[in-house]
Amino acid sequence: MIRWTKETVRKFFERLLHVHDTPHRTALAFALGVFLGFSPFLGLHTILGITLAFLLRLNRVAVIVGIYCNLPWIIAQWYALMTAAGAWMMGTSVPAGYTARLRNLFELSLFHGDFWKQLAALLEPLLWPYLVGSTIGAALLAGVAYWVARGFIEARRRHVFHLPHHGDGRHHGG
Repeated sequence: MIRWTKETVRKFFERLLHVHDTPHRTALAFALGVFLGFSPFLGLHTILGITLAFLLRLNRVAVIVGIYCNLPWIIAQWYALMTAAGAWMMGTSVPAGYTARLRNLFELSLFHGDFWKQLAALLEPLLWPYLVGSTIGAALLAGVAYWVARGFIEARRRHVFHLPHHGDGRHHGG
């Protein structure tokens, strides 16, 4: 009975995590996670990632690891840089007095309705640059993440299994 239970649990986790996926599919799962983690869907990364991983039958762990590559200490800089890049691509300029208005905003309480009204008015001209910049940046990072992850996975599998590389993500042994 215990052996049957262990085997059932092992098979469940193998199906859940897709541990026998090809390097292509595992790298794709990681790249999807990186895209979502750096996308403009701030706050929805995890739920979107898990949902898409299940729908596309991708490795859930690889998706989650990709999502959390966007660490708390780089997230503000990433979105500021990508919003600036989006503004540059779209020819949008920062409104006059923007920095002073932003500084003054934080003199208000977060619990006061006026804070949120002023914040929305302040951010509104940068909404499209934010969406465009962070989407393009996330797509570029996801592309790099795919190739780095695939190379790493293939090299690891060659090392572990001592098998020659055949270029298609599968190993053929004899």
